[in-house]
Amino acid sequence: MSFSETIFALASGRGRAGVAVVRISGPGAMDSLEGLSAKPLPEARRAVLRPIYRRNDKTLIDQSIAICFPGPNSFTGEDVVELHLHGGPAILTALFEELSAFDGFRPADPGEFTRRAFEHGKMDLTEAEGLGDLVNAETEAQARQALRQMQGELGRLYDGWREQLIAALAHLEADIDFPDEDLPDGVASAIAPKIAALRAEIDTHLADGHRGEKIREGLDVVILGQPNVGKSSLLNALARRDAAIVSDEAGTTRDIIEVPMDLAGYPVTIADTAGLRESGNVIEREGVRRARERAKSADIRFFMTTADAPDIPAEFAGLFEKTDYRLINKTDLVEKAISPDPEAHVFSLSVKSGEGVDEFMAALEADVTNRLDLSGAPALTRLRHRQALEECVTALTRFEAAQEPELAAEDVRLAVRALGRITGRVDVEDILDVIFGDFCIGK
Repeated sequence: MSFSETIFALASGRGRAGVAVVRISGPGAMDSLEGLSAKPLPEARRAVLRPIYRRNDKTLIDQSIAICFPGPNSFTGEDVVELHLHGGPAILTALFEELSAFDGFRPADPGEFTRRAFEHGKMDLTEAEGLGDLVNAETEAQARQALRQMQGELGRLYDGWREQLIAALAHLEADIDFPDEDLPDGVASAIAPKIAALRAEIDTHLADGHRGEKIREGLDVVILGQPNVGKSSLLNALARRDAAIVSDEAGTTRDIIEVPMDLAGYPVTIADTAGLRESGNVIEREGVRRARERAKSADIRFFMTTADAPDIPAEFAGLFEKTDYRLINKTDLVEKAISPDPEAHVFSLSVKSGEGVDEFMAALEADVTNRLDLSGAPALTRLRHRQALEECVTALTRFEAAQEPELAAEDVRLAVRALGRITGRVDVEDILDVIFGDFCIGK
């Protein structure tokens, strides 16, 4: 990537606003402020009032608050100027026209400020991804996880593993390349237990139930049951709006209706499905097929029946698992309903009257919180991370079975590269540094 160009873009939200923030980054950033304001540069990182003029006729575009961040102590690692102006479209259009007229200036591409920050070593790839997740976070849990990742917790975990493997590889390479030197005996055999312990640690990290990915994308919850048991009414109650049509006519819901929700601070998507029954209607049969397919991939499933017919129909019992919720609705229509058993995920309720709904929601919130608990070690958040870690584990497993020292070293090297791809750090010089630092070769 070339950094000879200076880039600029609106760094705040688009549309009319009281204040708009324009970021300028690159070798010409400071000169542009001097040229637009006709005043000397202010002290670094100090907000000052600066007029912004058109350079050809010196007409005023706006009064701005200007802040200078000389590189490398800036977000991108380059010279950066931020201009805080009024957020009217005419003001921004005039400013962007003036900036475009400077030699070597152009509008920034999507994500280019963050890309430059990465290229200048201001953040690793996991931190850059965390920043993107933080900007897009819609729930408290998503924001907390993104903030942890942006602050480097995930990157430090992977870099720590990578450094352990680099040290092991350095010793293996030294044992191979310098057999005549006065090195400790049994280098490879001493490394094997450490690598086995590290592989077990990575395996544990991978076996997290995709917790971090589900926080980013949301848990998938599906409501299942026969027609007219109250599935759409439950969806509307959870969403607190009329998301689905409710009718006494059976088979109203033909397709899957999804509603994203914030549940106890965690992202959840609730899906209402077609009533499970045999039907001669082609469209309804397709709806039932889709309901069955959605049930297979859902994280949490609600099986709804009614208080006057509480058992799950035999023809659909094969779908039900012990971990699923049994919701026995319409308790307002019977004198005595089945007693709830929260530990077994059995709840008697009336969506219409609200009876039992609070108890069910409290249990659901506790379940979601437990599944997506943010305490403890940071969770991997992307498929890209998972694939790289799986590749790393595969290489370390091969290492344990390798008969030749050269093959063993190559497997560790591949594991190092897999970890390095997660954070964007892949550098063989690190290995050389450890070799010569630990073994005083050629003394």
